[in-house]
Amino acid sequence: MRRLYLLFLPVFLFLLWLVLNQSLSAGQIALGAALALWFTWAASRLRPLRARPHRLWKAIPLFLHVTLDIIKSNIAVAKLILNPRRNDFSPGFIRIPLTMRDPHGLALLACIVTYTPGTVWVELTDDHRLKLHVLDLQNEDYWVRLVQDRYERPLMEIFE
Repeated sequence: MRRLYLLFLPVFLFLLWLVLNQSLSAGQIALGAALALWFTWAASRLRPLRARPHRLWKAIPLFLHVTLDIIKSNIAVAKLILNPRRNDFSPGFIRIPLTMRDPHGLALLACIVTYTPGTVWVELTDDHRLKLHVLDLQNEDYWVRLVQDRYERPLMEIFE
């Protein structure tokens, strides 16, 4: 995988350079090749931790669950905002204990939670509790189960 990355990134950057400059002159080709190689080397130094995902087929149902949840959440948030008579929603913060320790899995969990309308990842405390802001917090247990069972568990199977 790393070899593919080291091959794909410089080729992509080189082609992007040529397309953006709209020139195939010798100078642009040389400069594009030099910059592509240098940027690839620099980018590899920015990632000290390497992700080692396992069981990637588990990502397919996770992706489908996240997509479905984002669609449902969009509809729910739109109903809350567009209904002028209903201003009784109750925003709030909850703390969800997490068992996942992999930084790549936690980063993906943060993306999933934040991409879902009506929720925002606030912080990860020192005792590994996720502080989550929910736009309409009706049932805390529902949110704890949702994050732990629907998102964290598949991510742990993939990354740990």
